[in-house]
Amino acid sequence: MTEFLYFIIEIIFKCHEKLLSLNDAYEYNFTDKELHFLIIGIIGMVMIFVIYPIFKWLAENDFIMTITWIYVFTLIIVLTFAIEIGQKVSNTGSMEFADIMFGVAGFLVMFFIFAVCRAIVHWIIRLFRR
Repeated sequence: MTEFLYFIIEIIFKCHEKLLSLNDAYEYNFTDKELHFLIIGIIGMVMIFVIYPIFKWLAENDFIMTITWIYVFTLIIVLTFAIEIGQKVSNTGSMEFADIMFGVAGFLVMFFIFAVCRAIVHWIIRLFRR
């Protein structure tokens, strides 16, 4: 188990270093908080698009997106904590609760945008079915 955790920390460290080098190379100058917002938001949305079909296939009721959101939100919280702990262990950044909050906020904002777009599409479909 310890080897697995160090393996995960190493992957996170490599990804963190790559993202920082891309940030520097293209002179975006995103802050650590902004990078957490973007990356965790994107990871969360990818997880939504992967997990949603699985839950839809398993569930046979009208609350599938709610189940998916709860599951992904839980994973996002765990993932953001794991990233912060990994930064502390590997000395690649400072471990701050604010980073966790910005990461979760990134997912919430991106999910809200997705939910609004999805609601509009469903509304248009219902409009044309009448």
